[in-house]
Amino acid sequence: MFSKLISIFTGKNNVKNKQEKKVIRETKKKVQPTRIGELGEYKINIQLDQLNKKYKYISDLLIENPKSKSGYSQIDHVVFTHLGIFVIETKNYQGTIYGDRKRGTWNVNGKFKMMNPFNQNFGHIKAINSLLKNIDLSSYISIVSFSRRCIFKVNEELRKIHSNDLIVYDTELTDYINRKLNVLKLQPQLNSFTDEEILVMFNKLNEKNILDPEIRQKHIELINEVKSEESNGNIIYSATCATCGQKVSEKVENYCLTNKEKFKNKIYCFDHQR
Repeated sequence: MFSKLISIFTGKNNVKNKQEKKVIRETKKKVQPTRIGELGEYKINIQLDQLNKKYKYISDLLIENPKSKSGYSQIDHVVFTHLGIFVIETKNYQGTIYGDRKRGTWNVNGKFKMMNPFNQNFGHIKAINSLLKNIDLSSYISIVSFSRRCIFKVNEELRKIHSNDLIVYDTELTDYINRKLNVLKLQPQLNSFTDEEILVMFNKLNEKNILDPEIRQKHIELINEVKSEESNGNIIYSATCATCGQKVSEKVENYCLTNKEKFKNKIYCFDHQR
């Protein structure tokens, strides 16, 4: 009788433990995959918040750029420091990134091509500099940030701190910026900025930042049209999932962009639309 009571009690506990584990698993499932892209940007902002409080940064900047095919440039992050201006492009890919600074295209997972992100970011730098004016281009540091879901197979110079073109993981962004600033301190011949000059540049870009949602949506639509037109050439501009980096069909891309409220102007593959 006593052994039966023990087995009944133990059985109830096992059921209870299984139920608790099930609740935990169900709770984890409630994290929406469609928010992973936004969470990635949030992680970058947390990194930037750790920088010296005298520095200023702007995220998700949209400015006019007559030289762009859409008429605008959308820049993920711009950081103003006393020794340089960091322009940061973030990428949401998964897998192995193959690339070289001198090549026009890079390869992702050996399956499809992407534009050289440093060429793209240089276009952003030129657009910013056209507004700020009188800033030497040597004062800009171009950074391309990937998540830890990627492995870099790129030329070594892009990982060396003396370079003004740096490829980094999102979790090491603050470290790379601070290390780069320490290197710049040893080069007094370069331009430096006062607190007042940093504030002037920061305010200038903030004034030019286009926040109108209709214009922002139009920019995305124009960019996607350009990608569609150029996909017939040698370079493949395939739309990719913001969560896993996999290519998606034009039908899936249009579906995501049409459902603005659900997907927040981002593209997700079928598995990550739930």
